[in-house]
Amino acid sequence: MSFLDKILGKKETPIQSNNDFWNWFLKHEKEFFKTVQSGENIHKGFFDKLAPKLDEIHGGIYFLTGMFDDQTAELVLTPDGVIRNIYAIEELVNAAPKIEGWRFTALKPASDIKDVSINYEGFKINKDNLKFYPNIHESYPDEIDLTIVYDDFEEEKKSFATNGVYIFLDNYLGELHSVTLIDNMKIVGSNDISEELIPIEKLKDYLIWREKEFVEKYEGTRHNTENDGYANFEGKKQDGAVVLALINTTLIQWDKKASHPWVFIVAIPFEDCNNGGLPDEKTYKLLEEIEEEIVQMLPDSDGFLNIGRETANNKREIFFACKDFRKPTKVADELIKKYRSVFEISYEIYKDKYWQSFRHFEQN
Repeated sequence: MSFLDKILGKKETPIQSNNDFWNWFLKHEKEFFKTVQSGENIHKGFFDKLAPKLDEIHGGIYFLTGMFDDQTAELVLTPDGVIRNIYAIEELVNAAPKIEGWRFTALKPASDIKDVSINYEGFKINKDNLKFYPNIHESYPDEIDLTIVYDDFEEEKKSFATNGVYIFLDNYLGELHSVTLIDNMKIVGSNDISEELIPIEKLKDYLIWREKEFVEKYEGTRHNTENDGYANFEGKKQDGAVVLALINTTLIQWDKKASHPWVFIVAIPFEDCNNGGLPDEKTYKLLEEIEEEIVQMLPDSDGFLNIGRETANNKREIFFACKDFRKPTKVADELIKKYRSVFEISYEIYKDKYWQSFRHFEQN
């Protein structure tokens, strides 16, 4: 160790990979275990050290810890309901070495409903005061739309009651099922409910049945875009800005949209090129290269369908419908890092089984 290192303290090597993180964790795991086991000074002794290291791997990774049994500490990594961060957590946990006395879990696991009771901002939520009923839509038969009925719901404190119910469902169903299986959900009180109510403990079986039915219905469904037809659209926004779009019109008319239920939109803003909100030739070429790169990484044969793109107000948006959400979010994070010196790329991913986001192109 150099003289300056002795005075200033040697800086830890930055975390640049999952292996770097676990190598760091291995150096401290014994002291971390003692802290979790004792339950004393856990924020300073564990949380405050762990949080910045997780941030170096990927933003938006949260955690829970406690003793799984007398000899085993458990660390649960959670995206706190944010879809885009799930892949990073799963990959990090999959890369974890076997460490005696430790158990690592990706996402909050499911629990026996008898053990789930939430006390949140004064609201007590348990299996006895929750029921549900499904909302069936003839035009959208695959949609899982639920109304959760909470006996103690208060309209004036709607946000607190709603958050409490979401926490309950995360713990009961497990975080992955809670955030991916339910398409739409609202929480209401028990007043003026005429529908037949179902005990909340039957919700897990209901979702498993609906998911199994959905998977069987669309198993093996693929769409080859090679011979699809495309159309150019031109319009104006309310502020007079020109909008240009190139859309796969064959896909827009497809009758198996629900087989690719995840909508993935990559947004690439570019500098004002004095061209009415549209790119100049140099920018246009780079945008084309990035779009082609995305298409190569997300081929239709793997369940990623390029619906088209839209350009307006100094921004290009590229649209995909996907069978799964993990690979698109990983690809987007890679693009953000690769092009951060050129563009501030962003993205969103959400469930939209019937591609209602693109209905305006269908009408045209």
